[in-house]
Amino acid sequence: MRKTFLFTLIISLFVIAAQAQILNPVSWTFDYKKIADNTYELYFDAEIEDGWHLYSTRENDGGPIATSINYASSDGFQLKGELITTPDPLKVFDKTFNMELEYLGDKARFIQKIEVTDPTLKKIEGYVEFMSCDDESCTPPTEADFVFSIGAGSDVPESKDEGAIVINDNIKSDAGRGLFIFFLFSFLAGLAAILTPCVFPMIPMTVSFFMHSGQSKARSRLNAAFYGFSIIAIYTIIGTLVAVLFGPGAANWLSTHWLPNIIFFLVFIIFAFSFFGMFEIVLPSWMVNKADKGADRGGFMGSFFMALTLVLVSFSCTGPIVGAILVESAGGAVLKPIIGMFGFALAFALPFTLFALFPQWLNNLPKSGGWLNSVKVVLGFIELALGLKFLSVADQTYHWGLLDREIYIAIWIVIFTLLGIYLLGKIKFAHDSDVKHVSVPRLMLSIISFSFVVYLIPGMFGAPLKAISGYMPPMSTHDFDLHKIIREEVELVTHSNGANAYFDETPEGCEEPKFADLLHLPHGLKGYFDYEQGLACARASGKPLFIDFTGHGCVNCREMEATVWSDARVLDRLKNDFVIVALYVDDKTKLPESEWITSDYDGKVKKTIGKKYADFQIARFGVNAQPYYVILDHEEEMLVQPKARDLNPDNFVKFLDQALAEFEKR
Repeated sequence: MRKTFLFTLIISLFVIAAQAQILNPVSWTFDYKKIADNTYELYFDAEIEDGWHLYSTRENDGGPIATSINYASSDGFQLKGELITTPDPLKVFDKTFNMELEYLGDKARFIQKIEVTDPTLKKIEGYVEFMSCDDESCTPPTEADFVFSIGAGSDVPESKDEGAIVINDNIKSDAGRGLFIFFLFSFLAGLAAILTPCVFPMIPMTVSFFMHSGQSKARSRLNAAFYGFSIIAIYTIIGTLVAVLFGPGAANWLSTHWLPNIIFFLVFIIFAFSFFGMFEIVLPSWMVNKADKGADRGGFMGSFFMALTLVLVSFSCTGPIVGAILVESAGGAVLKPIIGMFGFALAFALPFTLFALFPQWLNNLPKSGGWLNSVKVVLGFIELALGLKFLSVADQTYHWGLLDREIYIAIWIVIFTLLGIYLLGKIKFAHDSDVKHVSVPRLMLSIISFSFVVYLIPGMFGAPLKAISGYMPPMSTHDFDLHKIIREEVELVTHSNGANAYFDETPEGCEEPKFADLLHLPHGLKGYFDYEQGLACARASGKPLFIDFTGHGCVNCREMEATVWSDARVLDRLKNDFVIVALYVDDKTKLPESEWITSDYDGKVKKTIGKKYADFQIARFGVNAQPYYVILDHEEEMLVQPKARDLNPDNFVKFLDQALAEFEKR
């Protein structure tokens, strides 16, 4: 049982949760109420994160997208009266859009009265389109689908008490799904932390304390439950502090500046060395001793200090895991570190609480031994691999050239090869026991590790490695790209035969792109990295302008390029039908003084490529999330609604084709 449990947990740690960069701070729920025969009220409820606001239903020329309710079909019912908004929106002057706008913050409800005209109607479907902003950034226009099952054949009651909320479709925004994935990842990390040498042996010791405290069984179990609650509270408070200190306002600095990325990289490396047994990371003894004395008080206060003692004593094993969670969450939304620490603490507290409530289960616990240190070492290898991502972000953002793609992949190949060899018992660390024989779980894990290495090897020759593309440096940093060499040879032959080729002479009016020695497009695409240059070329060549707001540290951008842009249909359209301009919002290259701009948004002078185009994205489109794709005509008007992350190539082809069709009409 123990081995199977260990096997499942460590496999789970190989799954890296993608860090969402598309901001969606609004969650929607949908409800209805029957108010008379054939007459209903539909409720559209928005929960809005602190610091963010939702725009009202009032349309604004040149302003943000107004909130709107869109029905898939109006067959079988008709709207009665206007859409009601509660509470009343606040009228505020918005400096981003330079106009007075109507805001909704915290919570909002939209109410629409309808009359059912077809008694066989079963469902009303559609979507809410909305846009939200905080003081520093905006989300792209987003859709939340809804379904009301109000008619014949519905399992939902026809009427409910006033104010009752019964959710027909609990459909959340992408942010809600991203937070759930992060919660699950943190929960698995909490389970893994239990199987470390600092924590596992404390389970029977702690449970024994509660069961032999001289109190009744009922009282001991109540204290044990409070003990588990205290563990959760302590870790969640830590997450809350991180949320306060590193909220959304610091996201860009944390994710792109060299200083936090180098610090995060060093933290991961130090934690990995600690897991390998080079040294132990421990808190000051006075802190542990004070908490231990508090535990002697007994009662609820004693239970709390017992929990605090556990957190402090186990720090050398849990610190690296907790640190990894906080590093992953520090640049995200306010809720992310809180949810991450809650998930970790919930899993971490479970065994202590359950074994205290059911002490007979202790008889089935495996004995402590060398297998616990093996778990710790495996986590060390994973920490070592993941830490490289932070160094890579700093390297790409500042163009240091330290960690190109093939070097990055080579290091991962070595790390996971060594992990596989370790699992077979061929490498031994300081605190390891001798491996007399290889157990089945260790064999299976070594197979997984070696299989991952085999998957990585083609990446040394230019394979895209789509499954982990978001965590790899871009293909443009790869020195020996076999695919690129073959592609250039084919295009050279095509060009010599007189056929039209993408590498034909640059059209008149299209200059050589600035910054081409520093910045590159994927898949051999040619384009620009300066907006004015790209627009001039689009006008000269008679093509629409495709703007790619991207970033060196943008995981989702790399996923889109590897998964969607690599599709033959998308690549063909981008090559032949558009002029591409990639605007890096996090690049630290300093511009010539003649190209500095003073922001209309915050009044500050923008001196680097990244700051210039981050300001451009916010000021022009009201968005600061990447990737973000905008297609303009020659008058700089949008041809279609912009698109964010969408890993379905069919949807992206449709997006491009709609823009081309609209361009032909103008």
